[in-house]
Amino acid sequence: MPTKPNADSHQRTVIAAACDGACRGNPGPGGWGALLRFDDGSVEELGGSDGQTTNNRMELTACLALLERLQELPRSSGLAIRTDSKYLIDGFTRWINGWKRKGWRTASGGAVLNRDLWEALDAARLPDVALQHVKGHSGDPDNERCDALAVAHSRGEVPAAMVSTAAVPVADAAPVELTALVTRLDVAERLASAGYGLTLVELAQLVEQPLKQLEARDGPWRWRDWQVLPLDDGRWRLQRSEVQP
Repeated sequence: MPTKPNADSHQRTVIAAACDGACRGNPGPGGWGALLRFDDGSVEELGGSDGQTTNNRMELTACLALLERLQELPRSSGLAIRTDSKYLIDGFTRWINGWKRKGWRTASGGAVLNRDLWEALDAARLPDVALQHVKGHSGDPDNERCDALAVAHSRGEVPAAMVSTAAVPVADAAPVELTALVTRLDVAERLASAGYGLTLVELAQLVEQPLKQLEARDGPWRWRDWQVLPLDDGRWRLQRSEVQP
């Protein structure tokens, strides 16, 4: 069953969203996971399962759950749902109009697969919310988390930290689940080694601090074992701090 959203989340603004699907066997037992990040630093996670499904159906189901949830929430300008599914992106942005014109037939004349989900997605479409492709298993924190949620649900397991976190100051927040923390630290190390620049939203996702708090920073600052350095183009770069003797 899908996880229940936090009743207080209507008071927050969504600044980031992501989703993913998984299936064991394809077809076989499947699961989906999705998350929303808010401007106060809190996170809401969603997920569900299906005993006999496909990976593509789980990808579509995850996106549908996000769109339906986003209809109830304030959201930032330019919000995009991050997904590693080209099938979802191409179908939702390119193919669907042709399918509808042809009576839900493909270019070759065959019936469109997963029509029920495509119709539901089309009905839930939000003009101000785009889909953005992210390479799967590339270290993107939100994509990795959604994948973990989807895989856990496909196995009939209950993922850690499924419910949304409370909107509390970072200093008072509960400790992050150790496995999730290790993943974020590994991502930080790879970003620092490669010299990648991060947008403010991406940085907020990585360090799990409120966007408004980061917007107030205008110089270098320290996060765990890294210096966070401002770049001329408005982005930020991580640099491993020197170990003190």
